Amino acid sequence: MTRPLIAILRGITPPQATAACAALIEAGITSLEVPLNSPNALHSIEAMATAYGDDATIGAGTVISTEDVGRVKAAGGAMIVSPNVDQRVIVATKVAGMASWPGVLTPSEAFLALKSGADGLKLFPASVIGPDGLRAYRAVLPADSRVYAFGGAGPANFSDWIAAGADGFGLGSGLYAPGDGAGEIGAKARAVVTAYDAATL
Repeated sequence: MTRPLIAILRGITPPQATAACAALIEAGITSLEVPLNSPNALHSIEAMATAYGDDATIGAGTVISTEDVGRVKAAGGAMIVSPNVDQRVIVATKVAGMASWPGVLTPSEAFLALKSGADGLKLFPASVIGPDGLRAYRAVLPADSRVYAFGGAGPANFSDWIAAGADGFGLGSGLYAPGDGAGEIGAKARAVVTAYDAATL
């Protein structure tokens, strides 16, 4: 079962990447991003995409330039997640055949991202507007817009965000912290998946 959860593997290194990826997939999380400010991020993406590209959507986060879009594509990535809205990055991502998830915080940014071709919106940092803010956004966004909450959303409040209109979530330290082994990552991921499933019943 595929769930609308994106694992953010900030700080992961290539030797850890494939084991972490396997643990997350086994737990039920099949979308993963390696922020480009992680050590040798492109090598981690390449290792994961080579090993598990048929089983999961592997991509990069903290992507802020078109040059990086090309590098991620060359490494086998299939998804670009950004902290901001840059039309050039969104267009380059779509031209490369990858999924685009730019970071938005205001309605103006959200509409610009969608107009530019984004597949979904990364509401970031979600804690700033909270579920009530998202509920207000939902009154004006196109009904088919996909909005994932990043930052401030997790197992403790999945149900509040879902009730407000969140379609999915990006999760960082709740799933991975530098130094975590595959067993610890898997345990965290199973707890997150259990909480998400309970919130969507």
